[in-house]
Amino acid sequence: QVQLVESGGGLVQAGGSLKLSCTASGRGFSGYAMAWFRQAPGKERELVGLISVLGGATYYADSVKGRFTISRDNAKNTVTLQMYSLKPDDTAGYYCAACNKLRCRDQIEYAYWGQGTQVTVSS
Repeated sequence: QVQLVESGGGLVQAGGSLKLSCTASGRGFSGYAMAWFRQAPGKERELVGLISVLGGATYYADSVKGRFTISRDNAKNTVTLQMYSLKPDDTAGYYCAACNKLRCRDQIEYAYWGQGTQVTVSS
């Protein structure tokens, strides 16, 4: 069982930056690939960034590539999402999730989810 708690969301102007953090408790964090998803009102939840178990491989949605960076610290049971050059389209609830499947590209593969943190980007 893994519990995930996100923090770091807020209101920021377009062009600004935010850093989201996700802290895990429970057993086995270092055995899970970790990801950040987001969901805007009226839209489907989408995968934003994904990092492998040891942090050696990452994946980003095209919409955030070059602007967002995902990282993890297995010693501290944390995963972060550094977001730069934020746009109003980045406004959404952001969710941390843990996956112990093979590809981890689909939300159905994720066993554990945090409650989410809101990011609002004003124009």
